[in-house]
Amino acid sequence: MGWQSVSFLTDASHAEPMCDVLLEAGALSASIEDADAGTAAEKPQFGEPGSVNAPGWAHSRIVALFEPDADVAALLAQASAAIGLPGVPAWTVEEVAEQNWVQLTQSQFDPIRVSEHLWIVPSWHELPDPAAINLILDPGMAFGTGSHPTTRLCLEWLERNVHDGCSLLDYGCGSGILAIAAARLGAGSVAGVDIDPQAVAAARANAERNGVNALFADSAQPVAGEYDLVVANILANPLRVLAPAICAHVRSGGRLALSGILREQADEIIAIYAQWLPLQVAGVREDWVCLAGVKS
Repeated sequence: MGWQSVSFLTDASHAEPMCDVLLEAGALSASIEDADAGTAAEKPQFGEPGSVNAPGWAHSRIVALFEPDADVAALLAQASAAIGLPGVPAWTVEEVAEQNWVQLTQSQFDPIRVSEHLWIVPSWHELPDPAAINLILDPGMAFGTGSHPTTRLCLEWLERNVHDGCSLLDYGCGSGILAIAAARLGAGSVAGVDIDPQAVAAARANAERNGVNALFADSAQPVAGEYDLVVANILANPLRVLAPAICAHVRSGGRLALSGILREQADEIIAIYAQWLPLQVAGVREDWVCLAGVKS
């Protein structure tokens, strides 16, 4: 018999406490999902900073994984009593067969062709084109595997604008993919900064994996200086707030590229940045745009 995957419904106020109690009681994992996902009542939880004021779902589904021999009924009764539920919620159980989870996860990530000469390749894959510039990058906790339209837009912009020996700052570097790509495309001095220490650690590991010498720092180590190229692939809200800081790092005659911007947000971002440099749409993918300009 495989592991037991148990699913049941609850509300937002009880979902997190129930998960905590189940984990303490021996559950291997416990997650909370939107029970209305895929319907008109679906409630998004992840957007731009400040866009969600009441976290959690009124109709929550908990999915918990237990050992094959676990007494699910007893554990649910114990957890329900511990958090003050009047009874045990109705639950279903499915068997989860043993699998090669590493192999299964790796099978979901294939090499990504950015252009004729640039590929993003997971470390376990053979190089699809050894003669191309191959960025070796493993999926991890930091944003930036190359699959998102905004990352692709920035990589395409870098291919058009990086020149030998130029300096580059990746503002909000995530996995470091943009800084690493710039270095592989010929940039000289390359740096990146992110508020997330885990992202900085991932970027440093990825740079080492690609044989790239780059400086990555978090917000506790402020980045100084001006650069030939600055790229910021974050979201519209932080781009609004950080406009003075980002533009201060673009040298006179230098270039700036911004992404993480939806089509309908482009005009507002262009207006905000106009006091420092003019921006225009440099690329569009799906509902996302890349804005770029030169600082006079």
